[in-house]
Amino acid sequence: MFRTTDIVLIAVMVAATGFTYKIKQQAEDQLAAVHKLEAQIRFEEDTIALLKADWSLLTQPSRLQRLTERYEGELKLKPTDAHQFVSLGELPERVLEIEDLIGGPTDAVVSGNSPDKIKTGAVE
Repeated sequence: MFRTTDIVLIAVMVAATGFTYKIKQQAEDQLAAVHKLEAQIRFEEDTIALLKADWSLLTQPSRLQRLTERYEGELKLKPTDAHQFVSLGELPERVLEIEDLIGGPTDAVVSGNSPDKIKTGAVE
């Protein structure tokens, strides 16, 4: 009735069907995860847009002026005078040292000892 090759071919077809179903399920799961991430991204973008709108509302000059006038006594706020501003030429000159840029002298530079005894390349 059934030959051995028929049984083998039926087994291969059943295995291929199972494998195809498994791959299809994995693809659908991945697609669902992508849709979930896209929904989260849309939510975060909407939140950012809302926060930007709130920020622009809170930093309106007219609102800040009203708050300044309301809490002037408590905060002891005073308007700036024109004589409080200086030009660049009136600032004292500051000499820039290399230690200011690198965060101060290191022990190896101060003591004259190299932390590495091996000389490489043209570095002496």
